[in-house]
Amino acid sequence: MLNIKNEVLIRVYLLAAVVLFVAIVITGRLYQLSVVQAPKWESKADSLFLKFVDVYADRGNILATDGSLMATSLPFFDVYFDAKAEGLTDNVFEENLDSLSWMLSTYIDQQYTPGAYRNWLVQLRQADPGTRGIRYVPIARNLPYSKMLLLKNFPLFRLGRYKGGLIVEQTSKRERPFKMLAQRTIGYVREGALPVGLEGSFDNVLGGSLGKQLMLRVPGDVYIPVNDLAEIEPRSGDDIVTTLDINIQDVAENALLEACKKHEADHGCAIVMEVKTGAIRAIANIGRAQEGWWETYNYAVGERVEPGSMFKLASFMAMLEDGHLDDFDLKIPVYKGKVRFYEEDLVDAVPHGLDSMSIRQVFAQSSNVGTATMVQQFYGDTRTAAAFVEHLRDFRLDRPTEIEIGGEEAPVVKDPHDPKSEWSGTTLPWMSIGYELLLTPLQLLTFYNAVANDGRMMKPYLVERIEHYGETVKEFRPVTLRRSIASRSTIKKAKELLKEVVETGTAHNIRTDLFSMAGKTGTAQLNYHKFRAQAGIRYQAGFCGFFPADNPVYSCIVVISEPKRGGYHGAEAAAPVFREIADKCFALKAALHPPVNAGPRPVLATAHLPSIHAGQGEDLKASLQWLDLDWHTQRKMPEWAVLKARNDSLLVLPRIISDKTVPSVVGMGLKDAIYLLENRGCRVRAKGVGKVVRQSLAPGTRANGRTTIVLYLE
Repeated sequence: MLNIKNEVLIRVYLLAAVVLFVAIVITGRLYQLSVVQAPKWESKADSLFLKFVDVYADRGNILATDGSLMATSLPFFDVYFDAKAEGLTDNVFEENLDSLSWMLSTYIDQQYTPGAYRNWLVQLRQADPGTRGIRYVPIARNLPYSKMLLLKNFPLFRLGRYKGGLIVEQTSKRERPFKMLAQRTIGYVREGALPVGLEGSFDNVLGGSLGKQLMLRVPGDVYIPVNDLAEIEPRSGDDIVTTLDINIQDVAENALLEACKKHEADHGCAIVMEVKTGAIRAIANIGRAQEGWWETYNYAVGERVEPGSMFKLASFMAMLEDGHLDDFDLKIPVYKGKVRFYEEDLVDAVPHGLDSMSIRQVFAQSSNVGTATMVQQFYGDTRTAAAFVEHLRDFRLDRPTEIEIGGEEAPVVKDPHDPKSEWSGTTLPWMSIGYELLLTPLQLLTFYNAVANDGRMMKPYLVERIEHYGETVKEFRPVTLRRSIASRSTIKKAKELLKEVVETGTAHNIRTDLFSMAGKTGTAQLNYHKFRAQAGIRYQAGFCGFFPADNPVYSCIVVISEPKRGGYHGAEAAAPVFREIADKCFALKAALHPPVNAGPRPVLATAHLPSIHAGQGEDLKASLQWLDLDWHTQRKMPEWAVLKARNDSLLVLPRIISDKTVPSVVGMGLKDAIYLLENRGCRVRAKGVGKVVRQSLAPGTRANGRTTIVLYLE
């Protein structure tokens, strides 16, 4: 009995050992398949089964503030032929082969004859199923929509995907209708490159959401879509409406381009900002490229340089805030345009030979010596130098603007208490005239815009709203960075100084009687080093200001780097570009024009009233009523009348017209004069245009059919 029991236990143990061994083998094999050999089998599965691939959405548009398209995606189509489509029979293929070959040769690629196309299609149809490409053969690429519709109606292809073997895949290309206009600001998104501009900053908004489409692998390691429609439809991207004004952008780019060509500059930029809101209405960048002038880089946002004399506004405002400049007519020494600070000479850009200038002249004539001397006098020690730098921080000149597009460089402003700043005895005087600190053009313009806006600093912005199919999704409002960067009196005096630059100073060459402008010229040495002289100095010309000066609507900065011909100073290279932009903005924008009826109605003097105008009485009456001019007559309106100005009144007097003699037609238009003279038998010759100022026959001369009278018009 015991032996039987032991035998049973042995068998049980053996069976358990076999089960355990099998379990271990199975577990090991599963581990090998699922972990060790997983990539191999996944790859094989991909080659045998269907898979989902991403379907990109239609990218949103970028629009100007008036709705003009600045960037959009245009649909293009790639067409393929599946010679082994399930429903494509030999009979259907043979019936349509010749006509399809002729259509492809005629409308798709004329370098191939219909016979060549026929032989090619037959080869595709008869090829071994394992031959590469027979199920997914490209017929045409990048077809526009109209041509794709034409191709879909070709013989055989019109039967569709399963019976005719036609496969159509839509792609899209990003197009800019205005080509180079604001190209760098609009930017791009490219595989393998950093995103740039609005396209890059708003990629998530413009790109929408991906869809999914089921794809089948066919011989040749090619995937073809199972259905024409995506299994999961992508959501199209939203549109962004920018603050850019197409007209101002065009004006800024053309003016900047012409200046860069004229002065053979390396590159340049121009920005136009709306004073009250901070909206960027134009941002132009021009640089040299192998193919010519192009927007190769956004210098306006990303190039950080020493601003030169344009920075003097900040120096003067710091002194005004501390009460150091009470009287602009006070004379200060300028040492004939040359002064020494700690063994280093500082000179004025333009020799003048003067011993002294008024504070107003120092700013208007951009005297480096006068500016640096005053700043050194008031802020020469470490404690007061720190106060000067603190004013610059109050003006937010030490902070970036945080505009929506990427690439903005942070400003560099030295601090006397920071050992890393390398502050020295010459830092303050050189900083006061725009050296030993770094700013981008946009950062400097934001500061000037705040002065134009009575001290309120606005954040510059490029996008007004986001839309989806015309409906507003999100709106961006103007943002105030600082309610006031300085006191009202300082802002008022700063504006006065900026106006003086255009009226009598370095920018007097751009002055116009049509409207007022205010601003500051700047000429900086790019490779300047205060400790050693360098040969071949390169310059940067700039002008920053606003217009109209009394009620600013736009602020603008123009910077031209390395001008080589036709002058390199700010007044010569940059200020004329500012003037051209201002002129054309003034012509384009009614908001810049003061209303005609804003002031009291002027009293008209005799010299300003129409006089010696003659013609039919009713015509004169209608004209005077339309012009809203008061007039007087002694009796009812005569048939023929003449206007006579007397003091501030207009008299309508009768003109006597005889039936038998030559009448006086002086003051009449040619139509009335010919009517009267020809009805009295005269032949008329006219010279000039305008109204009659002289006639060859005196009034009262008897007229007949042979009489010729010459009328002189002006």
